[in-house]
Parts: sequence; C-alpha cells; structure tokens
Amino acid sequence: MTRAQFIAAAITAITLVRLSAASLPTAKPEDVGISSERLQRVREAVVRRVEAKELAGAVTLVARRGSVVQHEAIGVMDLDSKQPMAKDTLFKLASSSKPVTAVAVLMLMEEGKLKLTDPVAKYIPEFKNARVTVEVERLPEPMADRPSTAEKTYTVPADREFTIVDLLTHTSGLASGGPSAAEFMKLFRARKPTDTLADFIPRIAALPLDFQPGTRWRYSGLAAFDTLGRIVEIVSGLTFDEFLRTRLFQPLGMNDTFFNVPEKDQSRLATIYSHTEKGLEKPANPLVIGTPTYFSGAGGLVSTVADYFQFAQMLCNGGQLNGKRILSPWTVDLMLSNNVGDLFLGQSGRPSKGVGFGLGGEVILNAAEARMRKPNGSYGWDGAFGTYWWVNRKEQMVAIIFVQTPGRAQQYDFDNAVSQAVIE
Repeated sequence: MTRAQFIAAAITAITLVRLSAASLPTAKPEDVGISSERLQRVREAVVRRVEAKELAGAVTLVARRGSVVQHEAIGVMDLDSKQPMAKDTLFKLASSSKPVTAVAVLMLMEEGKLKLTDPVAKYIPEFKNARVTVEVERLPEPMADRPSTAEKTYTVPADREFTIVDLLTHTSGLASGGPSAAEFMKLFRARKPTDTLADFIPRIAALPLDFQPGTRWRYSGLAAFDTLGRIVEIVSGLTFDEFLRTRLFQPLGMNDTFFNVPEKDQSRLATIYSHTEKGLEKPANPLVIGTPTYFSGAGGLVSTVADYFQFAQMLCNGGQLNGKRILSPWTVDLMLSNNVGDLFLGQSGRPSKGVGFGLGGEVILNAAEARMRKPNGSYGWDGAFGTYWWVNRKEQMVAIIFVQTPGRAQQYDFDNAVSQAVIE
C-alpha cells in the first residue's frame, strides 16, 4: 500500500468511526451525575497498563441514563503493525457471547415456544437418560504391601433430567470441567470444517454429566451455551446466526456483530495476546471456537464496543431500545437476578461472599461483602480474550472495556475508575 493509499484509508476509517460514534446518544457527564474531571481516570487506568506493556490497547465506554459520557480507543490493536486502536475495532467476545444467547432463549420463552424448566431432552432426544460420573475415592499413599490404585470413575443415572435453566446457570453438569472435560475437548477439536450445531451437539450427549443437575455451579465453557444455541435453532426454525441477526441484532442496530467477520472488515479485528515471561505474545495454538458453519452461542461472536453498548443498554432499559421491544422488564429482572442461591460463591475466581449468578452472567448481591467496585444489582460477564462489561438497572449504568488480553486486575481498575466518577 502506498503512502497516499494509506492516508486515504485512514481518513475513511476515521470518518466511519466518527459516524458510528455520532450515532450513539451522548451527554455532558455532569448532566447524568458523573464528574468530567474524575472520569479521566478511566483513561488513566488503561494507559498505565498499556505503558506497562500489559495491554496492547483497549476501547472503553461508560454510559448513564441512556447517554454515553465516555467512549475512547487507547493504544494499538496490533503490536507488530502498530495499527491504532479505534472505536470501531472488532473484538472476539468469547464468553461475552453467552448473555446474548441467554436473551435469545428468553425471547422464545416469552413467545411461549419453550419453558426454562423444559428438559433439554425434549428438544434434543439424545440427552435422554443422562448419566452422571462418580469418582472413586483415592486410596492413601501406597505402602510396600499395598500397591497404588489408579483413580477410576463409574456412572450412575441422573436423579433428574437437566433443563434449559440448568444450562443457562451452569448447573447442568454438562462438560463442566470434570472427568468428561478432556473427552469433550477431543470431540470439539475434532469437528469437521462443515459441522453445524445440529451435527455436533448430539455427539456430546453420550458424555456423562460431571455432577447431579442442580447440585453445583461449575462453568460449562462451551457445551451448555452451544446446546442452547441448538435449542434456539430447533424451536425457531432458523439457524442460530439468522435468528440473532434478524431478531436481535438488526432491531438493535448492531450492524457490527457477527459470527463470521466479513472479509472487508477483517482489518478491524484486534489481535489476541497472552501474558508470557517475554511479555505480550500471540497464543501459539489458539482455540478455534466458531467456524463458518458452527455458530457458537458460548463464545463465537465478534463485536465492537458501540454495538455491545446497544445490547447492554437494552437490558438496562428493561428490554427495549429506540422503540424496539426485545424483552419484558419482568423477564430482564429474572435474567439479572440470582438464580442459583449460594452455589456460585467462590467459583470461577469469584468472591466467597456477595455474588450470585443470573441467566448467563454474574450478579452483585452485596458489593461490600464481595469487595467489588460496582454497585449492588450489577449484572455482567467477561470473555477469555479480555472483553468485560456490566449493567446496573437501578443506577442506569453501562460500563464496557474490551481488550484482547485476559486479566482480572484490569477489570478491577476499570470498575474502580468508573465507580469513583459517579457523583450523584
């Protein structure tokens, strides 16, 4: 590319970003109870980590009462090319896809086409008569007269069939990091390039559950929400991609959210990095979650911060945005409420107090007990590549930071910077 072509492309990109940013509702921070001066600490928190070479770059957004008060791109989207991070940079959402899948399921529930208490086997018969793995208790250290016995497992029938809500809350036991995890990943990595959800999901039905349904919270990183995506296909008669595009993304104006990034937009995709002893490096063998035909509801979506804001603001508004009603406020309240009792406490690196789990995301029940810097009632989730966001209906807040390097410390810094900027 010549210098003239590069400059022309840059001008075009900046113009598109400005048009996209201009489409978001904005307000002066003080008009919505936020300090302009203190809001600068959001940028400062990110810059510190970029300068420390802990992040390549980030895009942040803070909104209150429906208006954006902070939306900024910092750093670069690729360390080799030094391409600047832009507001319309595309990020692989990984598990930030899960709340989107949860909304799709809730839309069909509201239409009376499924119930959250329905057994999964009602829609995918292969899951009928599931069995549960039981691990044999390990023997003490071997002695001269007692040789070592290898760890073994056996299976027993499930006490009950696992349900749609079990999948939504990670309480099903389906490929939840237990003894069947290795077998699941073997099947997942062996998918054919043309496999669809309809091809793959029945294959995992032969795997035993990791625990009795409803008795534990254990993260099902891929299986549970990919199974939910397949249920959406069966109930709606559409591919999961088509359902989300026509029923959710188009009504919300999310034109930069895809399972498969169009070729013309590939240059906007941020590079994924991992922390290593040598600094930030590209993963040697990154897991391929989605394919052109496999629409992963667990982690396959790609989006921009501006697009994801539309989704988050819809939840913050009680299920509607710009006159488009997606869900009832009561259904949103159900989604954003603790659905698992005490089962989530201490799981997945979370605190042992003050948190719960809704449908597809975490819920802050008592921020003081949880030692978390966001208000009670906040709901959100993150992704393995670094995306992170939350909403709070009472405070009418949306906060989003998208990076492509995972890390909990940067999430806390972001939460702290956002929370301290609120002045009323």
